[in-house]
Amino acid sequence: MRFQVLGTLEVQAGTRRLTPSAPKQRTVLALLLSSANEIMPTEALVQELWEGHPPVSAPTTLQTYIYQLRKLLSRGDREADGPRLVTKHGAYLLAVEDDMLDAVRFERLVHAARQHLKTNKLEPASAALCQALGLWHGSALADVVTGPRLAIYTTRLEELRVHATKLKIEAWLRMGRHHEVIAELKQLTAVHPLDEWFHLRLMEALSLASRRHEALEVYHRLRYILREELGLEPGSEMQELQRTVLATGHVPGHAPLAGRHGPAYPRKADCVL
Repeated sequence: MRFQVLGTLEVQAGTRRLTPSAPKQRTVLALLLSSANEIMPTEALVQELWEGHPPVSAPTTLQTYIYQLRKLLSRGDREADGPRLVTKHGAYLLAVEDDMLDAVRFERLVHAARQHLKTNKLEPASAALCQALGLWHGSALADVVTGPRLAIYTTRLEELRVHATKLKIEAWLRMGRHHEVIAELKQLTAVHPLDEWFHLRLMEALSLASRRHEALEVYHRLRYILREELGLEPGSEMQELQRTVLATGHVPGHAPLAGRHGPAYPRKADCVL
């Protein structure tokens, strides 16, 4: 059985789609998956489902959702190592193997890519990152009604997705494939207009591709947005790159990932190239 949260919520057993259709049942499953192999208190489930205002019938209704999910899981996988929904003293635990949940596979691939990058193994790093990003099919839990707990979970997943994207771009720039990252970086600067990192990488890629005028336009566009939205100027790294492009028309070879350009990894608290 496979569970997908990196996009719409999906449950599949072989070729069979077993995703629950009832909105609150989907939310219960998403909550249990967000804490897979960890205890989820009944009270937390109730608060999330009814936004802090549960009806008197909430405990009974929740038990019905759990019963329905158990039936679904038993239909999907009857083997001993299949997913198990366990009751534990006023709480529930969904026991799943790591390879059953796409979010776990995603994080493991990103971790592997980081290890490859540390030893300058760019090809396997790029392959792992492309595979990781290929697991995404839209926004995390795109079709699930989310309360505070699930909002935190989906926000973290989306941050990890951005982080993986940055690692992929770093790897491709270090491989000298700056021409191939330009289109994606243009899209990313439009989606993340206040993220200076994406603008900086786009300036670098354009400069390395001998597109000096466009590189300078990126700087001026970001400067305008930052001043209008936040009353800020671009950071020192961006300003230094602008001066370099103005003076020489190009930038030196891309700095290693472990150096000053490396994006920080956000700890737990389609590859277009």
